[in-house]
Amino acid sequence: MDTGNPYGNAGQTVPAEMAAAAARRPTRYSRFVVAMKVGLPMVALGLVGLLFIWPQVQVSNIRLSVGLASFKAAHPESPSMVNARFVGSDSRDQPFSITADLAKNLLLGQSQVELEVPKADLAMRDGSWLVMTAKTGLYDQKGKTLQLDGAVNLFHDSGYEFNTETAQIDLQAGVAVGDKPVQGQGPFGQLTAQGFRVEEMGRRMLFTGKAKLTIYPTALKGRK
Repeated sequence: MDTGNPYGNAGQTVPAEMAAAAARRPTRYSRFVVAMKVGLPMVALGLVGLLFIWPQVQVSNIRLSVGLASFKAAHPESPSMVNARFVGSDSRDQPFSITADLAKNLLLGQSQVELEVPKADLAMRDGSWLVMTAKTGLYDQKGKTLQLDGAVNLFHDSGYEFNTETAQIDLQAGVAVGDKPVQGQGPFGQLTAQGFRVEEMGRRMLFTGKAKLTIYPTALKGRK
């Protein structure tokens, strides 16, 4: 009897193709399983390695930032400060401030501080002021003294400016002295001497040793 099968004898190949497809599925699945067994541990290992490497990368960035800020400490036990500032007042309650590009040896309980490019601003009650700068300095916080060394420059707001190599400042008494050759100028003229002494925060200036004064003619005209 004719069953009406449209495929005729070709229908016998369908089970073979299905069997082949079914045979291929386990092979692909097996490859996927093998790939996952190998790939997942490698990914996990990479993540663990990243966790160990990342803190070191962060520390390197921090160290680089500190370096760009021009902050250096010679030893971990001697901390330093960039753009340091110290303030105080003398025996007459006249304020003073000391700034520096770098302050070193900031140890707890340590009175003396090493300064690089220090600047001392001394103010007086009458409104006048005196500024002293140098290459290096040593500030005694307890004793209120400041030692300046190298290219010391003294400038008074009245127009006087002097240059020398060293200066010792007693901030409490408002006195600054130097025993190295000094030269300067002001409204009166030019002056050279072997040393100097500044009293009362700049109200009085004394020059020691051999001194030479060259007076400007214009400075005498106003006194006639």
